[in-house]
Amino acid sequence: MRHTRSIAMTGLLLALSVILTRFASFRVAIGGIEGIRVGIGGLPNIMAGMLLGPWYGLIAGAFSDILGFMLSPMGGYMPHFTLTAALFGAIPGIVFGMLNKNKKPSEVSVLHLGISVSCAVVIVSWGLTPYFLNTLFGLDYRAIMPVRIVEGIITIAAYPVVLKAIYSPVARIALRAQTTYE
Repeated sequence: MRHTRSIAMTGLLLALSVILTRFASFRVAIGGIEGIRVGIGGLPNIMAGMLLGPWYGLIAGAFSDILGFMLSPMGGYMPHFTLTAALFGAIPGIVFGMLNKNKKPSEVSVLHLGISVSCAVVIVSWGLTPYFLNTLFGLDYRAIMPVRIVEGIITIAAYPVVLKAIYSPVARIALRAQTTYE
């Protein structure tokens, strides 16, 4: 029963991510292509990774990118960006799991949430995505990185606060439901 609930919750978070990413964010064009998308579309994928585990974050990130492309295609499909979306869901789940072993949901700190989000931003937003933009489209790092750094700093500052407000209540409900049906 727990596995079924995790799949259902992943589906809900995936759908929320698609809506927030594709329809409730704005794009910054760099060199005639989308250089950065500003919004909170990655937040549900991070939540999937933290609440349910890194595999669920990875799945939510990958499928939200694929489904989002199907609903709102922009150019051709690039699996490179599906990989970055998947990692953006999985990495915080991995780091968060290591930092919060055997802790109750109410004991989760904003610092641990911040470290988890920071790892994803550094590896994915500041590492892989600019690399793919440079490799695939020839965009210069000097044009890409200033905007990505500003967006990453805002993400690192805002996401942990939002996650803290959401994580504890949702995790308590999930734990209560899990013990009720086991």
